[in-house]
Amino acid sequence: MKGAAPLPLVNFSDPSSIGLCKRMSDADIGGYSEIHLDFIPQSPPHARFHGNISIQLPQDNPNVTRTGFAGWRTHDRPPTIFGKSLFDLDPYKYLALRVKSDGRKYFVNVQTESVVPTDLHQHRLFARKPGEWETVLIKLSEFVRTNHGIPVEPQKEMMRQRVRSVGISLTDRVPGPYELCIGKIWATNELSESESEEDARLDEITKAPSEEPTEAEKPRTL
Repeated sequence: MKGAAPLPLVNFSDPSSIGLCKRMSDADIGGYSEIHLDFIPQSPPHARFHGNISIQLPQDNPNVTRTGFAGWRTHDRPPTIFGKSLFDLDPYKYLALRVKSDGRKYFVNVQTESVVPTDLHQHRLFARKPGEWETVLIKLSEFVRTNHGIPVEPQKEMMRQRVRSVGISLTDRVPGPYELCIGKIWATNELSESESEEDARLDEITKAPSEEPTEAEKPRTL
Protein backbone atom coordinates (compact mmCIF):
# COMPACT_ATOMS: atom_id res chain seq x y z
CA MET A 1 0.00 0.00 0.00
CA LYS A 2 2.84 2.36 0.77
CA GLY A 3 4.06 1.97 -2.81
CA ALA A 4 1.03 3.74 -4.31
CA ALA A 5 1.88 7.29 -5.38
CA PRO A 6 -0.49 10.03 -4.14
CA LEU A 7 -3.55 10.33 -6.41
CA PRO A 8 -4.76 13.90 -7.19
CA LEU A 9 -8.56 14.21 -7.16
CA VAL A 10 -8.85 17.97 -7.64
CA ASN A 11 -6.12 20.60 -7.66
CA PHE A 12 -7.11 24.27 -7.74
CA SER A 13 -3.85 25.43 -9.28
CA ASP A 14 -5.31 27.34 -12.25
CA PRO A 15 -8.61 29.00 -13.26
CA SER A 16 -9.74 26.06 -15.40
CA SER A 17 -9.97 23.86 -12.30
CA ILE A 18 -13.12 25.70 -11.19
CA GLY A 19 -14.89 24.40 -14.28
CA LEU A 20 -14.37 20.85 -13.02
CA CYS A 21 -16.82 21.50 -10.18
CA LYS A 22 -20.59 21.75 -9.81
CA ARG A 23 -22.11 24.20 -7.30
CA MET A 24 -25.24 23.31 -5.31
CA SER A 25 -27.39 25.06 -2.70
CA ASP A 26 -30.97 25.33 -1.49
CA ALA A 27 -31.39 28.06 -4.12
CA ASP A 28 -31.83 25.14 -6.55
CA ILE A 29 -35.18 24.40 -4.84
CA GLY A 30 -36.23 28.00 -4.23
CA GLY A 31 -34.18 28.81 -1.11
CA TYR A 32 -32.06 31.89 -0.53
CA SER A 33 -28.60 30.59 0.40
CA GLU A 34 -25.77 31.90 -1.77
CA ILE A 35 -22.78 29.95 -3.05
CA HIS A 36 -19.66 31.03 -4.91
CA LEU A 37 -16.61 29.04 -5.92
CA ASP A 38 -13.89 31.39 -7.16
CA PHE A 39 -10.31 30.86 -8.25
CA ILE A 40 -7.84 32.93 -6.22
CA PRO A 41 -4.41 33.21 -7.92
CA GLN A 42 -2.48 34.51 -4.89
CA SER A 43 0.07 32.14 -3.36
CA PRO A 44 -0.88 29.50 -2.85
CA PRO A 45 -3.41 29.34 -5.72
CA HIS A 46 -6.72 27.99 -4.42
CA ALA A 47 -10.50 27.92 -4.70
CA ARG A 48 -12.59 30.08 -2.37
CA PHE A 49 -15.89 28.42 -1.44
CA HIS A 50 -17.98 31.18 0.11
CA GLY A 51 -21.38 32.79 0.31
CA ASN A 52 -24.22 33.22 2.77
CA ILE A 53 -26.48 30.65 4.44
CA SER A 54 -30.19 31.44 4.75
CA ILE A 55 -32.87 29.27 6.34
CA GLN A 56 -35.71 31.31 4.84
CA LEU A 57 -38.23 29.05 3.12
CA PRO A 58 -39.57 29.78 -0.37
CA GLN A 59 -43.01 31.38 -0.14
CA ASP A 60 -44.30 29.82 -3.35
CA ASN A 61 -43.35 26.18 -2.66
CA PRO A 62 -44.90 24.67 0.49
CA ASN A 63 -43.29 21.31 -0.30
CA VAL A 64 -39.88 22.72 0.67
CA THR A 65 -39.65 22.54 4.46
CA ARG A 66 -35.89 22.68 5.01
CA THR A 67 -33.22 24.98 3.61
CA GLY A 68 -29.84 26.28 4.75
CA PHE A 69 -27.20 24.36 2.81
CA ALA A 70 -24.55 24.89 0.14
CA GLY A 71 -21.85 22.76 -1.40
CA TRP A 72 -19.88 21.72 -4.43
CA ARG A 73 -18.56 18.52 -5.98
CA THR A 74 -16.38 17.55 -8.88
CA HIS A 75 -18.18 16.70 -12.11
CA ASP A 76 -18.17 13.10 -13.26
CA ARG A 77 -15.07 12.43 -15.34
CA PRO A 78 -15.55 12.07 -19.12
CA PRO A 79 -15.93 8.43 -20.24
CA THR A 80 -13.15 6.63 -22.06
CA ILE A 81 -13.37 4.00 -24.80
CA PHE A 82 -13.47 1.45 -21.98
CA GLY A 83 -16.52 3.02 -20.31
CA LYS A 84 -16.98 5.19 -17.24
CA SER A 85 -13.89 6.90 -15.85
CA LEU A 86 -13.75 6.43 -12.08
CA PHE A 87 -11.16 6.97 -9.34
CA ASP A 88 -9.70 3.88 -7.69
CA LEU A 89 -8.94 4.74 -4.07
CA ASP A 90 -8.55 1.13 -2.96
CA PRO A 91 -4.72 1.37 -2.62
CA TYR A 92 -5.03 4.33 -0.24
CA LYS A 93 -5.69 4.84 3.47
CA TYR A 94 -6.44 8.57 3.63
CA LEU A 95 -8.22 11.38 1.86
CA ALA A 96 -6.06 14.50 2.25
CA LEU A 97 -7.20 18.12 1.94
CA ARG A 98 -5.19 21.33 1.93
CA VAL A 99 -7.60 23.91 3.38
CA LYS A 100 -8.02 27.16 5.27
CA SER A 101 -11.26 27.08 7.24
CA ASP A 102 -13.39 29.66 9.00
CA GLY A 103 -14.22 27.01 11.61
CA ARG A 104 -17.76 26.21 10.48
CA LYS A 105 -19.17 22.67 10.28
CA TYR A 106 -18.15 21.46 6.82
CA PHE A 107 -18.46 17.91 5.54
CA VAL A 108 -16.31 16.10 2.99
CA ASN A 109 -18.39 14.04 0.57
CA VAL A 110 -17.38 11.05 -1.55
CA GLN A 111 -19.80 9.73 -4.17
CA THR A 112 -19.31 6.23 -5.55
CA GLU A 113 -20.91 4.21 -8.33
CA SER A 114 -23.57 2.99 -5.91
CA VAL A 115 -26.79 1.04 -6.37
CA VAL A 116 -28.52 4.02 -4.70
CA PRO A 117 -27.50 7.12 -6.72
CA THR A 118 -28.29 9.56 -3.88
CA ASP A 119 -26.01 7.80 -1.38
CA LEU A 120 -22.93 9.71 -0.19
CA HIS A 121 -20.09 8.80 2.13
CA GLN A 122 -19.46 11.74 4.46
CA HIS A 123 -17.01 12.81 7.15
CA ARG A 124 -16.72 16.01 9.17
CA LEU A 125 -13.87 18.30 8.10
CA PHE A 126 -12.13 18.96 11.40
CA ALA A 127 -9.92 22.04 11.08
CA ARG A 128 -7.31 22.30 13.82
CA LYS A 129 -6.17 25.81 12.88
CA PRO A 130 -9.08 27.95 11.60
CA GLY A 131 -7.81 30.93 9.65
CA GLU A 132 -4.56 29.18 8.69
CA TRP A 133 -3.58 26.80 5.92
CA GLU A 134 -3.36 23.18 7.07
CA THR A 135 -3.43 19.64 5.70
CA VAL A 136 -6.27 17.46 7.01
CA LEU A 137 -6.06 13.67 6.71
CA ILE A 138 -9.27 11.61 6.93
CA LYS A 139 -9.23 7.81 7.04
CA LEU A 140 -11.29 6.46 4.16
CA SER A 141 -12.52 3.69 6.46
CA GLU A 142 -14.17 6.29 8.72
CA PHE A 143 -16.53 7.81 6.14
CA VAL A 144 -20.22 7.23 6.95
CA ARG A 145 -22.79 6.20 4.36
CA THR A 146 -25.66 8.72 4.22
CA ASN A 147 -28.67 9.58 2.11
CA HIS A 148 -29.78 13.23 2.04
CA GLY A 149 -27.50 13.81 5.04
CA ILE A 150 -28.99 11.03 7.20
CA PRO A 151 -26.88 7.95 8.12
CA VAL A 152 -28.43 4.82 6.62
CA GLU A 153 -28.26 1.13 7.45
CA PRO A 154 -26.67 -1.16 6.65
CA GLN A 155 -23.40 0.79 6.81
CA LYS A 156 -21.77 -0.77 3.76
CA GLU A 157 -18.07 -0.18 3.19
CA MET A 158 -17.31 2.48 0.60
CA MET A 159 -16.72 1.15 -2.92
CA ARG A 160 -13.26 2.68 -3.09
CA GLN A 161 -12.54 1.21 -6.52
CA ARG A 162 -15.45 3.13 -8.07
CA VAL A 163 -15.36 6.73 -6.84
CA ARG A 164 -17.23 9.22 -9.04
CA SER A 165 -16.62 12.53 -7.30
CA VAL A 166 -15.47 14.35 -4.19
CA GLY A 167 -16.79 17.58 -2.72
CA ILE A 168 -17.50 19.67 0.35
CA SER A 169 -20.79 20.86 1.84
CA LEU A 170 -21.99 23.14 4.62
CA THR A 171 -25.19 21.93 6.26
CA ASP A 172 -25.12 23.40 9.79
CA ARG A 173 -28.09 25.68 8.94
CA VAL A 174 -26.52 28.59 10.81
CA PRO A 175 -27.50 31.80 8.97
CA GLY A 176 -24.68 34.06 7.89
CA PRO A 177 -21.52 34.20 5.77
CA TYR A 178 -19.11 31.32 5.31
CA GLU A 179 -15.70 30.88 3.69
CA LEU A 180 -13.51 27.85 3.09
CA CYS A 181 -10.36 27.95 0.95
CA ILE A 182 -9.25 24.72 -0.74
CA GLY A 183 -5.87 24.17 -2.35
CA LYS A 184 -6.23 20.55 -3.38
CA ILE A 185 -7.74 17.17 -2.47
CA TRP A 186 -5.89 13.91 -3.00
CA ALA A 187 -5.70 10.26 -1.88
CA THR A 188 -2.59 9.14 -0.04
CA ASN A 189 -1.20 6.67 2.47
CA GLU A 190 0.79 9.26 4.38
CA LEU A 191 2.36 12.65 3.85
CA SER A 192 5.52 12.04 1.87
CA GLU A 193 8.69 14.00 2.58
CA SER A 194 8.06 16.20 -0.45
CA GLU A 195 4.45 16.90 0.63
CA SER A 196 5.61 17.77 4.15
CA GLU A 197 8.20 20.14 2.70
CA GLU A 198 5.52 21.70 0.47
CA ASP A 199 3.27 22.23 3.51
CA ALA A 200 6.11 24.01 5.30
CA ARG A 201 6.84 26.14 2.21
CA LEU A 202 3.18 27.18 1.84
CA ASP A 203 3.03 28.04 5.54
CA GLU A 204 6.00 30.36 5.07
CA ILE A 205 4.41 31.97 2.01
CA THR A 206 1.12 32.66 3.78
CA LYS A 207 2.91 34.17 6.79
CA ALA A 208 5.18 36.41 4.69
CA PRO A 209 4.30 40.12 4.16
CA SER A 210 2.23 40.59 1.02
CA GLU A 211 0.78 43.33 -1.12
CA GLU A 212 -2.58 44.94 -0.36
CA PRO A 213 -5.14 42.10 -0.50
CA THR A 214 -7.81 42.01 -3.18
CA GLU A 215 -11.45 42.34 -2.19
CA ALA A 216 -11.80 38.54 -2.46
CA GLU A 217 -8.88 38.03 -0.07
CA LYS A 218 -9.84 40.51 2.65
CA PRO A 219 -10.80 38.82 5.94
CA ARG A 220 -14.47 38.82 6.85
CA THR A 221 -16.04 38.93 10.27
CA LEU A 222 -18.34 35.97 10.84
